[in-house]
Amino acid sequence: MVWFETILVVLTLLTGIIWLGDKLFFAKARKEAAGLLDEKEPLLVDYSRAFFPVLAIVLGLRSFVAEPFRIPSSSMMPSLLIGDFILVNKFAYGLRLPINNKKFVAIGEPKRGDVVVFRPPHHPDQDWIKRVIGLPGDTIAYRDNTVFVNGVALKYQQIGQYDGKGQGADMTGADLRQEDLPNRPHPVLEREDSPFSIQGEGEWVVPPGHYFVMGDNRDNSEDSRFWAVHFLPEENLRGKAFLIWFNWDKQAGGVDFSRIGSNIP
Repeated sequence: MVWFETILVVLTLLTGIIWLGDKLFFAKARKEAAGLLDEKEPLLVDYSRAFFPVLAIVLGLRSFVAEPFRIPSSSMMPSLLIGDFILVNKFAYGLRLPINNKKFVAIGEPKRGDVVVFRPPHHPDQDWIKRVIGLPGDTIAYRDNTVFVNGVALKYQQIGQYDGKGQGADMTGADLRQEDLPNRPHPVLEREDSPFSIQGEGEWVVPPGHYFVMGDNRDNSEDSRFWAVHFLPEENLRGKAFLIWFNWDKQAGGVDFSRIGSNIP
């Protein structure tokens, strides 16, 4: 939510400037004018002094430590459900400035299998979430519901049919499989009756400084397979998703307590 981040930055700067400006230029003169009487601080300064530390802490935590996001779509089912509230590690891939997302401290890079939040090239005002499948230099292919990494087909284990609930009930009956991505096995959904199962096929070579990302709900995910450019630039990364801290889906009966505190596979 770029708009929320912008408002938070503006309010933090505004309250800080008002508080500091008053302390440096006006507080002393006001105190001298008051003499023995109680000094009355202007209401705007009083509010700024009270809110600036709170806003600064919130901005610092959201920008450099962890930021909450809500899952709005089914593209990452069954790993993430509609209504999951997740935490995103904001320093895993380097510290970035709020709003423009420019990295100023390099710390790490995404690993294959990481679930990442990012701003897609064709929707720079939105935050999306997918799984990293291809790293810079990789050749990624997708054929017959199978991912190939550098010419090697990933192995799959059939788990059964998926039983969807709430807003994800339309995925009931999909094939639930475990995809053995090296060092990061995770569940995926496949539907034989989806038009995306054919449209998503192809082969791509990931350029330097870019990543190839896919949703775990393979036939219901607008990911790198369908983008005009196909690849996610490194500078568009927002962070690494690591924890489900809450879940709310009214259509599924409200809170699913079993998902609270779960790690993201």
